Amino acid sequence: MPITLTSVIIDAAEVETESAFWHRLLGGSITRTPSHHFIQAPGLPVVVVQSAPGHAAPDWPDGTSQQLHLDFGVDDLATADRTATEAGATRLRPTDDVAPGTRTGSRVYASPAGHPFCMRPA
Repeated sequence: MPITLTSVIIDAAEVETESAFWHRLLGGSITRTPSHHFIQAPGLPVVVVQSAPGHAAPDWPDGTSQQLHLDFGVDDLATADRTATEAGATRLRPTDDVAPGTRTGSRVYASPAGHPFCMRPA
């Protein structure tokens, strides 16, 4: 029996801020309901930002567990870095974590709600 990943659900106290971030980062379309925002980007499962009024952001790597994170493969790490930070991501590690011309290492960020994610060469 094949299993497919159809969506990734992300909790956030501020649904609009978090969904706007993921929409700017991933592109595609966004559909809003009062408690869920659905981002549909080409080639990805649906990213759903779900209202979680009591959500407390992970304090990883220095505190609370990250719980889950997403990894994205990108063709141009410098452009992806610029896109992520302009969309509202916070860098959790310096930008020199990836050796030029290699596929090793990653750049680590947090979304506005504090959810960690990585970008690495595809």
